[in-house]
Amino acid sequence: MVDDAILHEKLKTFFGYDAFKSDQERIIRHLVDGGNGFVLMPTGGGKSLCYQLPALVMDGTAIVISPLIALMKNQVDAIRGFEAGDDGIAHFLNSSLSRQQIQEVQEDLQRGVTKLLYVAPESLTKEENIALLKTIKISFYAVDEAHCISEWGHDFRPEYRRIRDIVDLIQPAPIIALTATATPKVQSDILKNLRIPDAQVFKSSFNRPNLYYEVRDKVEPEKDIIRFIRQNPGKSGIIYCLSRKKVEEMAQMLSINGIKALPYHAGLDAKTRADNQDMFLTEQIDVIVATIAFGMGIDKPDVRFVIHYDIPKSIEGYYQETGRAGRDGQEGQCITYYSYKDIQKLEKFMQGKPIAEQEIGKQLLQETVAYAESSQCRRKMLLNYFGEDYPQDNCGACDNCLHPKKRYDGREDLALVIELIETLPERFKLEHLAAILSGVTNAMVKSYKHDELPLFGAGKDHDIRFWQAVIHQGLLMHYLEKDIENYGLISATQQGLDFLQHPHEVMLVEDRTFSEGEDDEEPDDDGAAAVHGGGGGDPVLLAMLKDLRKDVARKLHLQPWVVFGDPALEDMTIFYPLSLDELKSKCQGVGDGKAHKFGQPFVDLIARYVEENEIMRPDDFVMKTTVSKDGFPEYIARTTDRRLPLEDIAADRDMDMDELLTRIEAIVSTGFHLNINYYIKEELDPDVVEEIYDWFKTKATSDSLQEAIAALKDEYEELEIRLVRIKFLCEVAN
Repeated sequence: MVDDAILHEKLKTFFGYDAFKSDQERIIRHLVDGGNGFVLMPTGGGKSLCYQLPALVMDGTAIVISPLIALMKNQVDAIRGFEAGDDGIAHFLNSSLSRQQIQEVQEDLQRGVTKLLYVAPESLTKEENIALLKTIKISFYAVDEAHCISEWGHDFRPEYRRIRDIVDLIQPAPIIALTATATPKVQSDILKNLRIPDAQVFKSSFNRPNLYYEVRDKVEPEKDIIRFIRQNPGKSGIIYCLSRKKVEEMAQMLSINGIKALPYHAGLDAKTRADNQDMFLTEQIDVIVATIAFGMGIDKPDVRFVIHYDIPKSIEGYYQETGRAGRDGQEGQCITYYSYKDIQKLEKFMQGKPIAEQEIGKQLLQETVAYAESSQCRRKMLLNYFGEDYPQDNCGACDNCLHPKKRYDGREDLALVIELIETLPERFKLEHLAAILSGVTNAMVKSYKHDELPLFGAGKDHDIRFWQAVIHQGLLMHYLEKDIENYGLISATQQGLDFLQHPHEVMLVEDRTFSEGEDDEEPDDDGAAAVHGGGGGDPVLLAMLKDLRKDVARKLHLQPWVVFGDPALEDMTIFYPLSLDELKSKCQGVGDGKAHKFGQPFVDLIARYVEENEIMRPDDFVMKTTVSKDGFPEYIARTTDRRLPLEDIAADRDMDMDELLTRIEAIVSTGFHLNINYYIKEELDPDVVEEIYDWFKTKATSDSLQEAIAALKDEYEELEIRLVRIKFLCEVAN
């Protein structure tokens, strides 16, 4: 027996704490007394101490089954730091060890000095390891990240389902399963699979009051992320992306914008991954951009923000990943970007998987969609998903509570949903019920002949999304419930049936709408910023800048557009650049040459305007991008300096002449300077060059190629027009 005084003494000696948190003491006492346990405790709640401390005070070695090598090393290093002396007190056993290291682990186990042995589930099943563990005394088995057992969990691993069989092969001992995320369905799966129905369940609240939750429309997300990080200088953060490619692109994008960031994904070699992780943990960098391969069990308490560039595949995954923010109880901001196109991509990824797996994946994804699109309190929705009620109407720490949408009395809508459910002889999923009410004749509705129901189309004044929102809110309010064994099937609760008999006011809110989103594309070769919608930000300043442009153009005998195009002037009225460097970095179409050639009177005017009108300049920017991944601008500058024929340059780059000119036009339009006079002298009549050049100088109203071709096509070849336009832009506009 281990008395309470010893537990408190070891808590202070090993871990430096004066008191246990929440249920820790009860869990530890239960395990020390030989009981099986199931621990459901949010990230940052102190799960690991619940098996580390018992292991240190009990006879024998505790076997901790853990899914990630990084997690094992992290925890073993921590335990060895707590206990001065023999490093043999904690070990891990996995594929990363050399033969000599494995021998050292075996010797320490047989000497009886090892109190904690971390093993991957794959390592546990190896015959030599089973034989080794049979020879030592085992105090208990701890199954960490136990949600991996369940197909309904967000990180299912088939090897986890073999754990109980292997335990029976080795020797009996108490089992404690631990996870930060488990719905009632997942909890049931874990207890069944580990065959510990008698396990005492310790369930902590899932509420993380220090975390702020927000879902943003996925419009220019890279630019928004850079702005957010710049507004939070020096703070540690994690950005999650679904693909390795996007992780690499995002890390590079952050770096060239002056943010200390590195990538982390399974495609990197082990040393690079470990080095990047260590640089994040030791604060040599501020941001780690990662796939979900990063973060499980990483003990960095002061992560101040977690950003999901892509919407996660499940609420469990989302909750666990956001839970890595603010583990010290201080500020933690959780920002997620969402678009309909992301959902279509995720659904596409599921194709080709077994039908049962696809069904589970779609249901989990629908829960995520409901969360993202909802106007309800996000905290309330998250806690409800994990079977916990949040009693307050406004948490004060999510976007929906801080900026609530207008509510309406939805008693008729909710009553219609419950009436439909009760008239159907079987139970159906949320999406099917919404389709019936909105009058959508899809394949499933037809197969059940539900398009012949009296209530088919009874709510056709609203679309499917509206009815899905009503059903989700009915679930939150406990008028409806989901069957956890038959995942996703909706039924009415007794409270819902009573409501149908005696309807009363029920305040509902319509869900948010989001943009379709755009497919991920490679950055343009010229790195040009996207064109604004037009109109500028400050109409008074815009009028003044246009007058100045007219004056400058008249003095130089140029068309006004040659000085600065309208998009550049509009950017000036949004960003108020006060120097030539700001003019170049913030305003599209303004390169180094154009800024120095024409820019000074414009920034002088803006500076006076800002001062006289006491304008607060926005903390905004035009995001820097990689100018060209294939080095085209540098290549074309080098080859034209050597006066190579354009046909040879095109052939060298495996292009035709049209493609080459398009690339040249793109970089020249941003202010890049080239000299192709040598080629024009060889190929074009001097009179033709002079006439086209004069048209651009005196008659063109913009730098539009289409306008020039339309005006000149009856007299000149398109190739002639394009070449002279490039010459004119380089010599006059740039």
